[in-house]
Amino acid sequence: MVGTDGDPAAYFIERYAAIRDNVERALNGKPHAVRLALTCFLAGGHLLVEDVPGVGKTTLAKAIATSVDAEWHRIQFTPDLLPSDITGTTVYDQRSGEFHFRPGPTFAHLVLADEINRASPKTQSALLEVMEERQVTVDGRSYPVPTPFLVVATQNPIDLEGTYRLTEAQLDRFLLRITIGYPDVGDEREILLGRARNGAPVRLSPVATVEQVRWMIEYVERVHVAEPLAEYVARLAQATRSHPQLQLGVSPRGSLALVRAAQAWAASDGRGYAVPDDIQAVAVAALSHRLLVTPEAEIQGVRAEDALRQVLSSVAVPVSEVARVR
Repeated sequence: MVGTDGDPAAYFIERYAAIRDNVERALNGKPHAVRLALTCFLAGGHLLVEDVPGVGKTTLAKAIATSVDAEWHRIQFTPDLLPSDITGTTVYDQRSGEFHFRPGPTFAHLVLADEINRASPKTQSALLEVMEERQVTVDGRSYPVPTPFLVVATQNPIDLEGTYRLTEAQLDRFLLRITIGYPDVGDEREILLGRARNGAPVRLSPVATVEQVRWMIEYVERVHVAEPLAEYVARLAQATRSHPQLQLGVSPRGSLALVRAAQAWAASDGRGYAVPDDIQAVAVAALSHRLLVTPEAEIQGVRAEDALRQVLSSVAVPVSEVARVR
């Protein structure tokens, strides 16, 4: 699947720009957050959006879902939500005398898990298999979910009453964790004026098909990663494992996630190869939620992001031709 001029890179950029512009219509003044979210989407990973209420977490997720002509479901996580409410269940058909599987809301191309930390750990863990294996197992039988498959989860890190902290195993399933932040004065003014004029949020229409997105994900997988760049990522991961303020460093899964995100970032820049700048651009979003600071460092107010930035500044960047294509 390529453009009319037969250039895959140009076709990727054309489709990417269409999706990006559509999402940015719904989320004013947050181009970096939108780019990171689409980087995660096109890298074939899952996204965790963590921020205070009212800054557009759900809006971002819904905008991505509605920009693609694909099936998507929203799950409002609550303390009484059961695992079967997510994955589906087996029901008995009296007419046929047989049991049939009734799919849950995870059977969609995009699943919005809103306020995921309000559900119990048992319910949260119901997402573990489907996020990693792209399948659901019920009563000993496995059922594959559609492809592409993306989970966008939101959570509020401030209001902790009635919430259940995501475990390290659950956090590790997310390719990227991002924040949105408050808009500046100019952007917030435009949000207020737009709502006052129109009286309703911006209504988006699909600008890409499932087949196009599937092709874009496959294109990202072919973005070249040179050996020096792979070694650079390995050295970054090793540095987190020996950092004095971290008791849990980056796993090989985290290293793979960093490379995949860098490939998508490079593709959105119109390149068929990744460079160290791509690694550094996505490192905090790809790795910080996989790190665990020591209790002593936590008392001192050190965050995982702070330790990671120290690692990024201390590990030498490769100066050889890491961008050389095969």
